Amino acid sequence: MKLNPATRTRQMPDKQLLSAILALIIFGWIMVYSASLSYHSSPLYFIKQTLFIFMGLTAGLITLNTPISVLQKYSIPLFILTLFLLCVVFLPSPIGHEAKGSTRWINFVYFKFQPSELMKLSMILFMAGFLIRQEKDLRKPWMGFLKTIAIIGVTGLLILLETDIGATLIISLTAMAMLYAAGSYIKQLVVVTSGLFILMGIIITIIPNRFERFISFWTSDFWNSDNSKLDQTKAALIGIARGDLFGVGIGAGIQKFKNRGATGSLPERHTDMIFAVIGEELGALGMLFVLLSFLYILLKGFSIAKLALQKGRNYSSYVVFGICTWFAMQITVNIGMNLGLLPPKGFTLPLLSYGGTSMIFSIIALAIVLRVDMENRIKFSNQRNHV
Repeated sequence: MKLNPATRTRQMPDKQLLSAILALIIFGWIMVYSASLSYHSSPLYFIKQTLFIFMGLTAGLITLNTPISVLQKYSIPLFILTLFLLCVVFLPSPIGHEAKGSTRWINFVYFKFQPSELMKLSMILFMAGFLIRQEKDLRKPWMGFLKTIAIIGVTGLLILLETDIGATLIISLTAMAMLYAAGSYIKQLVVVTSGLFILMGIIITIIPNRFERFISFWTSDFWNSDNSKLDQTKAALIGIARGDLFGVGIGAGIQKFKNRGATGSLPERHTDMIFAVIGEELGALGMLFVLLSFLYILLKGFSIAKLALQKGRNYSSYVVFGICTWFAMQITVNIGMNLGLLPPKGFTLPLLSYGGTSMIFSIIALAIVLRVDMENRIKFSNQRNHV
C-alpha cells in the first residue's frame, strides 16, 4: 500500500532500542580485541572485526531507510539467490572454502562469505511473504503445509550437507515457529510433531545406544571424564569460575592462552566461546549486562511484532517475529554451551562474536526491526495493510 507523503510523519528509530544494539556491538568489539590477544598479540582479528562492524552499520543504515514493502517485493529473488549461493560453496577451491571438515564459505580472498548466515534472514523474509500468500488460499491446507515443509527441507538439506547442523536447526525451527505464529497450519503442525515424537520413541526403543550417546554429555562424570570433546566446556567453566563477580579485568584472562591450566586453552575463544571470555574478564556483572541487553532487545522486538499485527501489517509482524525467534534461539544455545548446559555445536553469539557474515546480517536484521517500529508509528489515514 502506497502512502501519500502528506498523510505521514517522519519517524526516527527508537533511541533506547538503538542504544542497546549499539552498546552490544561496541562491547563485543572490545571483547573480540581482548580474546584475539591470544593469537600472538596480532591485531588482525580486531582490524577485520572493525571492518565487519563498519560494513554492517553501513548496510544497516541503508536497511533502516528501506521500506518493508521493498523487502517483501524482493524476498523471493533473494531467497533463490541464497539457495544458489548455498550450492556454490561446494565448488572446489579457490571458490569454495573448507575449514575443519566443513564446507560453509565462499572465498572472496580477503573475506569468507557464509551463505547460511544470509539464509537465516532470507528464509524469514521469504516465509513471511509465503504465509501472506497462503492466507488467501486455505482451501487445501495440507497442500500448503507440504509446500512449506518442502521449502524448509530443501534449504535444510543443503546446509546439512555443509555439516552445519547449528544453522540447519536455527533456520528450520525459526520457519516452523513462524508457521505456528501465523496460525495457518496448527492442525498439520500438531499431527506432524506428534508423529515425530512417536518416531523418536520407536528409534530409542530399537536403538537405545543412540539415545545414550545423545544424553552422554549430561550423564557422564564430567570433570573426571577423559573425553576430549568436553575439554572446551571445561575450559569455559574454569574461566567463568575465575571471573567470579567482577572478573579479572579486560585482557587479563588466561584461559584464552595456550598451555594454561589443567585443561589447556579455550578453543574458539573469539567466536563461539566469547561469553566465557566475558565471564572470566568481567565476571558475573559482565555476563548479566549481556543477558539483560539481549532480553531488552528481544522483548522490545516481540512487542513491535505484536503491534504490527494489531495494525494489520501482517508481513512486518511475521518478519520481526522470525528475527526475534532466530536471535532468541541462537543466544540461548550459545550461552547454554558456554555455561556447560549444552554440548558445543558451533553457534556464534550475535553482535558479540567475531565473524563477518554473522555480524553484517545480525545488524541488518535488527535494522529491519527498527524499521518496522518506525513504520508502526507512522500516522496515516488508512491503517489497514498487509506490509
